[in-house]
Amino acid sequence: MIFGLIVINWTIITPSAQAEFCRQINSQQICITKIKRSAKNYWEYRAAVKIEKETRPIEIYDCRQRHRITQQGEIIPFKSDGVGKLICRVLNK
Repeated sequence: MIFGLIVINWTIITPSAQAEFCRQINSQQICITKIKRSAKNYWEYRAAVKIEKETRPIEIYDCRQRHRITQQGEIIPFKSDGVGKLICRVLNK
């Protein structure tokens, strides 16, 4: 009983930590703030990124087709040395 109360108090007091994965690419600070791999299509990632303090909403990064899909459904090809290549290169190892 006491152990259960300690665990409950610990989870209430302790904030959940969100770690960011950041890299410096072409003089820009690029951080992946949230990322989740698709269970169905293992080559796709849903990620939220921050580029120079500008946060993008969650977008789909397709490592097979080399493009990202915005929330509005717009398909944008990866830039050379951009966020998409960073996600695919680092996470597909």
